[in-house]
Amino acid sequence: MDRRAALKAFVGLGLASGLADCTSAPEPGGAPAPTEQPPAADTTPPEEHEHPADGDVLVFAFGDKEGQVIAPSDVPLGGPQIFAYPADAGGGHVASDSRLDQVILVRMDPSSLTEETTARAVDGIVAYSAVCTHEGCDVSDWNEDGLRLVCPCHDSEFDPSDNGQATEGPATRRLAALPLKIVDGRMMAGGGFQGRIGFRRR
Repeated sequence: MDRRAALKAFVGLGLASGLADCTSAPEPGGAPAPTEQPPAADTTPPEEHEHPADGDVLVFAFGDKEGQVIAPSDVPLGGPQIFAYPADAGGGHVASDSRLDQVILVRMDPSSLTEETTARAVDGIVAYSAVCTHEGCDVSDWNEDGLRLVCPCHDSEFDPSDNGQATEGPATRRLAALPLKIVDGRMMAGGGFQGRIGFRRR
C-alpha cells in the first residue's frame, strides 16, 4: 500500500477526532512521514502555542539539516516545500513542541504571485502554516505539474501563489499565511500567522 492510500485508511481510525499529530520520522527531503498508529489530538489551546513572531528565524524541521537556520538558497524554485519551525533570533530555542507552529516554505516565480501574496513574500518565497484546514493533517505533498501544496490525507490542494487558497476540496479555507523577511542571509518571520491555523469543529 502506498503512502497516500495508507493515510486514507488511517483517517477512519481516528484522524478526524482532533488536530492530529500526523508525523513521525522525516522522509528524505525533509517532509514528515505518516505514523502507523491513529494520531493523538493536540489539545493545547492555540493561544498557548509559541506561534511564529516578527524576528523569529526559521530552521529546518526535519532531515539532515534539522535545527539549522534556513537560507533563501535552501528553498528550491518551483517546489517542493520545506518544513520549518520558528526559533529565537539566536537559534537557541526552537518552538517545535506543537505542529501548530510548523511552517512550510516554497519558492515560486515572483511574477506568478498575486499582489496580496507578494506583500508577504521575499524573492518569490512564500510561507504558510503546514496544518491542513480540513482535518489538520500535514500539507506534505507537492503537485509538481500544478505547483500546488497537497494534503495527502484527503487530497486537498492549495495555491501558494494565491494566498494559500484551497483550489481542490474537501478543504474550503485557505492556509494561514506567514509574512517573511531576509536578514543577514537568514529566512525570518516578518510577523505572525495571518488567518486561522488548521481546522475547527463547528
